[in-house]
Amino acid sequence: MSRICQITGKKVITSNKVSHSNRKTRRTFAPNLQEHTYFLPEENRKVTLRVSAAGMRTISKIGISAALRSAKEKGFL
Repeated sequence: MSRICQITGKKVITSNKVSHSNRKTRRTFAPNLQEHTYFLPEENRKVTLRVSAAGMRTISKIGISAALRSAKEKGFL
């Protein structure tokens, strides 16, 4: 399973790690992903999502139904 948030679409990015001597080596930054189970009252079932911390905040702000709808429109699900 890839490291992509199913709500916001955040994924691993790469950049340079710079040492004290200014040498540059490639490194990765992974998103803060958590597996979380949400209850969908409209469908009376539970859904397990792999979401970032920012995705959890989005779900708590706009609701799980609206978040899933917008994620499907953007192609993250």
